[in-house]
Amino acid sequence: MSKSIRILHLEDDAKDAEIIQAILESAGIIFQIIRVQNGIEFDQAIRMEKFDVILADYRLPGYDGIKALKLALELCPDTPFIFVSGTMGEDVAIECLTQGATDYVLKLKLSRLVPAIKRALSEAENLGERKQAENNLRLQSAALEAAANGIVITNHKGIITWVNPAFTQLTGYTAEDAIGQNPRILNSGKHTPEFYREIWKTILSGQVWHGELINRRADGTFYTEEMTVAPVCQEQGEISHFVAIKQDISNRKQYEMEREAIISVANAMRTATTRFDLVDIFLNRITELFNADGSMLLKQNKIIGGVVVEMGCGPVGERFTGLHIPPGKGVCCEIFADGKLYLNNHAHTDPLFFRSDLLGDSHAVACVPLIAQDEMIGALWVIRKEVITEKDVNLLVAIANLAANAIQRVTLHEQTVQQLHQMASLHQIDLAISSIFDLRVILDILLKNAVTQLGVDAANVLLLTPDTRILEYVAGFGFKTTNIETLKVLLGEGRAGTAASERRILSLTDLSQAQDAFSRTVLISEEEFVSHHVAPLTAKGQVKGVLEVFCRKQLDPTPEWFEFFESLATQAAIAVDNTTLFNQLHQSNIELTLAYDATIEGWSRAMDMRDKETEGHTQRVTDMVLHLAARMGMDMTDLLEVRRGALLHDIGKMGVPDSILLKPDKLTKSEWEIMRRHPVFAYEMLAPIAYLKEALDIPYCHHEKWDGSGYPRGLKENQIPLAARLFAIVDVWDAITSDRPYRAALSREKALAYIQEQSGKHFDPRVVTIFLDEMNLTPR
Repeated sequence: MSKSIRILHLEDDAKDAEIIQAILESAGIIFQIIRVQNGIEFDQAIRMEKFDVILADYRLPGYDGIKALKLALELCPDTPFIFVSGTMGEDVAIECLTQGATDYVLKLKLSRLVPAIKRALSEAENLGERKQAENNLRLQSAALEAAANGIVITNHKGIITWVNPAFTQLTGYTAEDAIGQNPRILNSGKHTPEFYREIWKTILSGQVWHGELINRRADGTFYTEEMTVAPVCQEQGEISHFVAIKQDISNRKQYEMEREAIISVANAMRTATTRFDLVDIFLNRITELFNADGSMLLKQNKIIGGVVVEMGCGPVGERFTGLHIPPGKGVCCEIFADGKLYLNNHAHTDPLFFRSDLLGDSHAVACVPLIAQDEMIGALWVIRKEVITEKDVNLLVAIANLAANAIQRVTLHEQTVQQLHQMASLHQIDLAISSIFDLRVILDILLKNAVTQLGVDAANVLLLTPDTRILEYVAGFGFKTTNIETLKVLLGEGRAGTAASERRILSLTDLSQAQDAFSRTVLISEEEFVSHHVAPLTAKGQVKGVLEVFCRKQLDPTPEWFEFFESLATQAAIAVDNTTLFNQLHQSNIELTLAYDATIEGWSRAMDMRDKETEGHTQRVTDMVLHLAARMGMDMTDLLEVRRGALLHDIGKMGVPDSILLKPDKLTKSEWEIMRRHPVFAYEMLAPIAYLKEALDIPYCHHEKWDGSGYPRGLKENQIPLAARLFAIVDVWDAITSDRPYRAALSREKALAYIQEQSGKHFDPRVVTIFLDEMNLTPR
C-alpha cells in the first residue's frame, strides 16, 4: 500500500488509539489519521473532510458505533467502515455487519486490523473501478480504460475475434485457444439455458447487459466474474460486434458468502434451547453449507479417556455417531492433543484415520477444533466427495469459532439447570429422610429421582445382610420384569459385590462385551440393558449396600454425572448441605425479583417527580388497568407483567428533553415528533432486559389506536397487545379527567361520553364496554 490513506478514527481511549496507530505504522502503511472522541466531533469531521476508511469503537460515552455507522452510510456510503472494539460479542458483530459495516476487529485480536483495512480498501477500490468502467463503456472507451480486466470481442454471431492478455490470465485460455471459439467454452453448467438466452436477448436488442456469473477456467476450476457486454453498431445501426469486459470477483463473492454463512449459522443456532438441539441445528447447517456427505461433533471422554462422536449428521456422519475412539488411537486423539487443523482429501489412505471404512466413497475430510475461552471443547468434522479447499477450511474455522462459544454457553446453561434440578431432587430426598420412616417409601423417591436426573432407564438398591454377607434387593424402579427382585449377590462377587467390598464406584459401558464380569446375564437378555453403574452405600464407615443404575441405550457420563451418582449413594449426609444451598438459591431468586420490582417502582416514581403535572398519574393508571385486566380474565402471571408495564409506561420520556416534556404550551410539530418517539425510546431501553421482555407491551404500544392511526408502528385492532389496549383507555381517562396547565379536567359525564365516542376509533370496543360497565354504565 504505497499511497497515503486518510483515516477517521472514532476512539475515546487515547492508549487504544496509540496502539492502533503503532500497528498501522509497523505494517508499513502510510496514513494520516484524524482521531475524534465523541459524536459531535465525528459529525463535524465526516462532513468537512473526505476519508479513505473509518475505524470506530462500538461503545463510547454518550455515543455508540451504530449511530456513527448510520451517519457514515448516509454521508459517504462508499467509505469502508470497520468496528475496532473490545466489547463486541458475536451477536452484536453480526448485527453491525447486517446494518452495513464492512468488517469488525476485536481489540484482543488487532492482528486482523491491517488485513481488514487492506481488504476493505481493495474492495472499495474495486467498486470504484467498476463504476468507472461502466461510465467509460457508455463513452465508448471501455477497452482502453478496462485494459486491466479481461476483454473479449466477438462478431455479431458470437464468435471470438480478439481477447486481451488479462482474459488469458483470468480464464487460462490463450488467444490462440479462444479466437474462433464461442464464449460458451467458459460455461460452468451453474446457470440455466434461460439465463444465457436472456443475455443474448438483451444485447441483440442493442442494450448493455451487466451482471455476475460463474465460469469455468481452462483447468476446470470455477470462478465468479462481473461482466459487462455491449453491442457495437455500424453507422446503419446494425450490430457488428460485441465487447465483453470481465472482472474476477471470486474473492469478493467468497467474502460475501463467508459473511452470509456465518450470519445464517448464527441465526439458525439462536432458535436452539438445548445443547442437543443446538448441535443438531449446527451440524445440519454445516452439512448444507458445505454440500457435505456428513458432519460430526467430537468431544473428549473425560471418564475413560479417548474421544467420542457426540453426534453425526448426513449419511456418512450418522455412521460415526456414538463411536468411541480409544486414547492414543487415530487422528482424532492427535487433534485433541495438539489442537491443530486437519485436511486430507484422501483420508481413506491415512493409516491413522480411525474407522476409515465408514467413509465410503467420501474421501475429503477436514477437522477444526472448537475453542471457547482458550479451552478446546470439541472438534468439528466435515466429510464429502468433492475436494475441500483451504478457503473451505478458513470458512469452517470462522463458523467453528462462533459455534464454540454458543455451544459452551448452552452447555453451561444446561449444567446450571441440571444442578438446580439435582439440588431440588436432593432436597426432596432429604425431606423424605427427615419426615418418613418407611425405608421403601424413601428409596422409591430416591430411585425415581435417580432415573430422572441421571438419565438412566432403571435403578435399584441392594442392601447387605451382615450375617449372610449377601446383597439382597429391597427397592427398584424402571424394570420391565420382576427378575431383579429375586436375585441375590454375595459380597465380593460380581460387579455389585465387588463395588461393595472395595467401596468404589464401578462402571461398565458395554455389557455385551463383558458378560463374564456381570453375573446377572438375565438382565442383559430380558431387560436389554447395555450399560451398568454401581456405587457403594456407606454410613459411619460401614457398607450398607449398593445403588445400581442401568441403561438401555448408550450413555456418556461426565464427571458431574458421577458426582451426583455418588451424592445419591450417600444421600443422607449430602441432603442436609444441599437443602441449605437450595434454600439460598430460592431466596436469592425471590430477592432478585423483589429488587427488580423495586427498581421498576423507583423508575416510575422518578418519572412522576420529573413531570410534575402528571404526578400520581402512574399509580392511578396502574391500579385501574390491573382492575380492568382482572375483569378480562388475566391470570396472576399476566397481571404481574401488566403491573410492570403500567409502572414503566412513560419510561421512554426519559429520552425526551425537559424543554419539550415540561413545556406549558402546545408542542410544535418538530417537538411533537420527538415526543411521539417516547414509546420507541422505552422499547430500546427495556428490550435488552430479559426480565422485562413480557412487560414491553404497554410501554411500547399504549399509544397505538384500534383504527391503526396511533404510533409508533400504526398497529390496528388485535395486532395491538391486549395489555396495551386495556392501558390505553385508562391512560386517556386519567389524562382527560385531570387538570393540566393548558386545559381544565373534563367532567365525569363528558369524559365517559368521550370514551364512548372513541369506541372503534381509539379504543377496542370490547374494552370500552367493560370499562363503562366498571363505571356502572351501559354502552349507549
